[in-house]
Amino acid sequence: MIGRTTPSWRTVLAPATTGENPVALGVQLRQRESAGTAHWGPRRVLPATARSVATSDGELRLAARPLSRSATSGRWVQGDETWESLRRGAWRVDPARARWFSTLYGIAHDARLLGGYGDSEWLTLDGADSELLWPHLRAASALGIPIVSTRPDQDVRLGDAASVEVRVDGVDSGLRLSPVVRFDGGDAAAHARPIGHVGVYGIEQAGGSLQIVFAPAGVGPGVRSLMAAGGPVTVPEAERADFLREAYPQLARETAVIGGHGVRLPAPERTTIVVTVNQRPRDELAYAMAWQVPGVGQVPWESAAGSSSVDPELRTSLEAAWASATERPFSPSGTRTGVDAAEFTNELLPALQAVDGVRVEISGVTRSYRELSGDPRIRVRTVETADADWFELGVHVEVEGRRVPFRPLFIALAQRRKKMLLSDGAYFSLSHPALDRLRELIEDSRDLVEWETGGARLNRYQLQLWTDFEDLADEAEPASRWRDAVDRLRESVSAGPRRALPEVPEGIATTLRPYQHEGFAWLAALRDARLGGILADDMGLGKTLQLLALLQRERERGESRPALVVAPTSVVSAWRDEAARHAPGLRIAVVDGAGVRLDRPEVDVVVTSYALLRLDAHAYAEQEWSTVVLDEAQYVKNPRTRVHRAALGLRADVVLAATGTPLENSLTDLWAILSLTSPGLFPSARRFREEYVTPIERGRVEENAEGGAARERRLARLRRRVQPFLLRRTKDVVAADLPPRQEQDVRVELSSGHRAVYERVLQRERRKVLGLLDDLDSQRFIVFRSLTLLRMLALAPALVDAGGPGLVPSKLDALRGRLDELIAEGHRALVFSQFTSFLDIVEADLRAHGIGVVRLDGSTTRRAAVVDAFRKGDDPVFLISLKAGGVGLTLTEADYVFLLDPWWNPAAEQQAIDRTHRIGQERPVSVYRLIAAGTIEEKVVELQRRKARLISAVLDADGAFSNALTADDIRHLLA
Repeated sequence: MIGRTTPSWRTVLAPATTGENPVALGVQLRQRESAGTAHWGPRRVLPATARSVATSDGELRLAARPLSRSATSGRWVQGDETWESLRRGAWRVDPARARWFSTLYGIAHDARLLGGYGDSEWLTLDGADSELLWPHLRAASALGIPIVSTRPDQDVRLGDAASVEVRVDGVDSGLRLSPVVRFDGGDAAAHARPIGHVGVYGIEQAGGSLQIVFAPAGVGPGVRSLMAAGGPVTVPEAERADFLREAYPQLARETAVIGGHGVRLPAPERTTIVVTVNQRPRDELAYAMAWQVPGVGQVPWESAAGSSSVDPELRTSLEAAWASATERPFSPSGTRTGVDAAEFTNELLPALQAVDGVRVEISGVTRSYRELSGDPRIRVRTVETADADWFELGVHVEVEGRRVPFRPLFIALAQRRKKMLLSDGAYFSLSHPALDRLRELIEDSRDLVEWETGGARLNRYQLQLWTDFEDLADEAEPASRWRDAVDRLRESVSAGPRRALPEVPEGIATTLRPYQHEGFAWLAALRDARLGGILADDMGLGKTLQLLALLQRERERGESRPALVVAPTSVVSAWRDEAARHAPGLRIAVVDGAGVRLDRPEVDVVVTSYALLRLDAHAYAEQEWSTVVLDEAQYVKNPRTRVHRAALGLRADVVLAATGTPLENSLTDLWAILSLTSPGLFPSARRFREEYVTPIERGRVEENAEGGAARERRLARLRRRVQPFLLRRTKDVVAADLPPRQEQDVRVELSSGHRAVYERVLQRERRKVLGLLDDLDSQRFIVFRSLTLLRMLALAPALVDAGGPGLVPSKLDALRGRLDELIAEGHRALVFSQFTSFLDIVEADLRAHGIGVVRLDGSTTRRAAVVDAFRKGDDPVFLISLKAGGVGLTLTEADYVFLLDPWWNPAAEQQAIDRTHRIGQERPVSVYRLIAAGTIEEKVVELQRRKARLISAVLDADGAFSNALTADDIRHLLA
């Protein structure tokens, strides 16, 4: 590569050493030889003289060229600075002056009407047709560029302004037309010529010299042609009328036309606008605007833009009238259909026609329109169908007595149109509060019902939707069966102590608390309306008692078919015991194996487990049950499982669910349970995910962020749908006499050896898991195995064969220290863990230190005996695996709870805590969560709290949202 020499800054930036030549713009009046003077030779272009102007008919032109000052005489002369040398960049002048000349050449040469004469050294100004010419010429003096004459017999001056008029004088042979040009308010010039359409120049003789002045002036096409004629133009008497009809209006539009002595000119006809409208069938029209120009005829709107045919004031008035009548932007032509055609005809055309100078011409199919301004009247009704579970919902809208067809209205509302056209030409605004609410209800319900002509099919579980329509309507006509169901449901959810509650059945031996009596009444109202629901009271508030009261009521009312209760295996026996205690008259049969005969008339209630229901699904589906109760219904939250499908196949008047945790991980849990208790309340699982799960749990746009308006509206709609079929009371509200509960997170530091092992395994598992998250669905098992490994390692290295036997779990000392204190004070404790292998370590440690324990886990065969051993025995500690003892136990003998390891699901922990913090507990309950500091357990606790907000938001109508366990959650757990 050849080296390149870099120039110095002095070479680049040094000022030019050549002298600058002063320059001027020389202006000259030039004249082309007449054909007679040139004979057969070329016609030359020469400087004009006073004599040639007076005697020759050769064409005149005003021309300009650069001049430079003579070094010897000091006069302005034609030097080396020419237009051609300017193009080559050969001028030795100040750059600003050179640019001025270049710009002038561009204005006069590029925006010209006429060509030159081959007079290359001169720039002809006559054809310059740009208004930029005049401010540019005036800027010359500021740059030190004088405008001078090139000849001593011509005097040149740049004027400020000129005016042009047309004088019409009467002569014997007709009319004589003469342009009258004045410069700066002076006398009329003897000779005048146009400069394009933007200016004029005048020529006066003063002895043997010429005086030339040029200035800006508006020159229309007619006036320009008249001036270019070189003298007055005569109109013969026979053509006078033609002139007044054809040419006179155009001249009058361009400038003032003055009648001379004895000449009376008529007032010029006015330019008008014609709006032609062609009305077509099916409420269609096409319109176009044009200028009606006197002497010319109709000129299309677009063609007249910028010409003298346009009346600016009339156009402004027309556009103002347009804007006052419609919000649509102005358009001189177009088509309209439907309600747009109606508005155009009924509102816009009268406004345009009211403008002076506008004429409307309508052709085609005559169609009249009228806007209805009355308030819409809405009537809704339900009609019974052959299917007892379905009703026809009809929506009827009237405006000023006119019936509005529902399907077109439905489409118009869905498309958010502003107005709607009826078949008789009447139209009305859709911007009305009642119609806005109707639009919202239709949009909200599109995931539930299929809207058809006149209305939709409504499922009996969609009572809240009917209530919304009923609140909107001016008149409601429910079917009798529907009205009965609605009334019962409203009665069941009405608030206040004055509400009449049904009597508690005589066969109930226990006095119901007020909230339990209300819960029983709610269940009874649902049962009477043949509607299912979810009793979602907090754990420990007596859901079993409320359900037993309902089943007892059905027996006392003569129900002969048995009821079916399905519960976890660990809770089946508790149902038998609770029934014996609270409803001793109920005949209970507990199913203890598959293949057992179910159609036993001597039984009121059959109690079975979810496991047996799954194994013997066909037998349970064949039996007709009066009522089905799904206890701890979170066991059927997965619709893909066999047990969920088995529950779906049960035949009963109603299906009721009881669970303190209807929503554990995701909104799909709630949908799965409601699909069993209230089929038809929500659409399919796919639609439910699209309408609720994705926007609420996984919304990524800003409006769906936590607390976002869109998410809040979606959540409010979900709550409104669920409310009639889900009853939830919390302990702090309905059981104020329950002793307080105190919860505390205890951070436990790992020993140095334990920490080293944990960090080593964490790094290994993090690298493995983060590489799998892009395909989480297919890699979920591997990912959760790694997460479980880290959770077990946070408890004890020995659980995963990591580290030596000398690494004692740090939580053992923390647990034992607190147990020693509370045992000394006479308290008893429940100790929960999800890992039975860790319970082995804890049990061995406590026994080694002389602390008596009782243990319950999945391998326990004599469950009732173990529970009684703790209740009636002296051992102060009850070790329980979370899965085996999280539900179905009442252990109010303990008043301390230890959670040795946090779980993803906060509801599972709450269930464990509520084994002791429930009705019957008389002492304050203390809860300790032992959390290994700096481990995955801390991240699990954070995730718990986010999930708790989701549960609270849906069930308690308060709080924000959270996601289910997603790839982002897992990244955070491993961070």
